[in-house]
Amino acid sequence: MTDNPNEINPGEIEPGESPRVPRRVIGTPPPRGGDSLLGPDAGARPRGDGNGAAAAHDAHPADEPVAVGEIKYPDPQSARKGERRASLLFLVTFLAGIGFVASYVIFQVGSVERTATSNLALGGSLAVALLSMAAGMVVWARQIMPKYTLVQQRHPMASSPEVREDVAKTFIEGANESGFLRHKMLRRTLLLASAPLGLLPLVLLKDLGPLPGTSLRHTVWKKGLRLMVEGTRQPIRAADFNSPGGILSVVPEGHEDDLNALAKATLILIKFRPEDLKPGVNLNWTHDSIVAYSKICTHVGCPAALYEQTTHHILCPCHQSTFDAADGAKVIFGPAARPLPQLPIGVDNEGYLIAQSDFNVPVGPSFWERGDAEAEARGQA
Repeated sequence: MTDNPNEINPGEIEPGESPRVPRRVIGTPPPRGGDSLLGPDAGARPRGDGNGAAAAHDAHPADEPVAVGEIKYPDPQSARKGERRASLLFLVTFLAGIGFVASYVIFQVGSVERTATSNLALGGSLAVALLSMAAGMVVWARQIMPKYTLVQQRHPMASSPEVREDVAKTFIEGANESGFLRHKMLRRTLLLASAPLGLLPLVLLKDLGPLPGTSLRHTVWKKGLRLMVEGTRQPIRAADFNSPGGILSVVPEGHEDDLNALAKATLILIKFRPEDLKPGVNLNWTHDSIVAYSKICTHVGCPAALYEQTTHHILCPCHQSTFDAADGAKVIFGPAARPLPQLPIGVDNEGYLIAQSDFNVPVGPSFWERGDAEAEARGQA
């Protein structure tokens, strides 16, 4: 006996028996010409020098792939190239992952442009990371791992003539028993009833359109349209709305009953002291320190109708988004991503408050389609 488990004791070999092959470490390929992973004809080849010592197997040449049974190994040169390519792709994955984390920290949201930049950086870095990881795995599998063929035995798929004849006979018997062929009126009315059913999906497609186009970017407000008190439907004189801290819910004249229009055009009208207004408010769009903001929250479109007079905060009750009315309705708390849009207002010849134009940015929840529209509107302003 010997202390090495891979060595063979010559005394243990029966007469006429070949010495056993040394044990192979799990996970390493079999020796050339050794056991095959597939197929029943893969018995171990006797190896030995006749004296009981196990012979070392020869390594396969490095200049060409070698097939071991059903396995084909790539040549070392191709494997080295594949290793370098896969490692490079994995390195790109690592850098892209670091870039994703850095983008999350660097590109903060708060406006449409900043949100678009953040989404672009996060999406781009994540896409590069996933694509390079997948490409590295493909290179690893195709250029480094061995190739082998699997054969699955299948029985003939076609049924025998007797079975097909029996099925046809059963079908004809069922059709005759149902009376589909004998009763013409029943058959024709069934076909007539089935015809419209095929058209129903086409009718349902109508619910998919038409596309909104640019309708989300505009409201019914336009130059000269009076501001009407919601509920009483009375126009508002600027001279009558002169108490600092006062607030009114306002709708456009002529659209008091148009729910579709009010869903985007309803306003909050707030009276400030001149010294309370901050740089965020566009003073050219105010009249006598009266400011008009959209009532539609920029988070999910709830009515932002709660107002704290002492802090000048507008609060949305749905998700607690809070806006500073004295500073351009900027977001100071909550999930809303941008301020409430301000409407340019003035007075007409009779002293009633009127709109000077529509909003310069879309109202309501922020959508990615709105980025170009807002940039265009600011450029025109």
